[in-house]
Amino acid sequence: MGREPVARAAKVSLLRWLRRQLRQPEPLRERLEAAIAHDDSAEARRIVARYEFSPAQSRHVGRLIDEWEQDLELPGRNLRKRGPD
Repeated sequence: MGREPVARAAKVSLLRWLRRQLRQPEPLRERLEAAIAHDDSAEARRIVARYEFSPAQSRHVGRLIDEWEQDLELPGRNLRKRGPD
């Protein structure tokens, strides 16, 4: 359990920031939240690119996604089932 709370912190920060910026629920925001919930950073980046953020906001959300991606790569985070070895 040691690093799991730290790994989740970046994901929570990303979700909170996006919810503050994108206050109105809409299909694209819902897709973005689903991508984050399913640890699909590539899809999250594609969706974020469709929004018109200021340069500062774009840099910030880019850094949040970078941190989240780093957390996804932590040992023990890849819990997806693998086929038989």
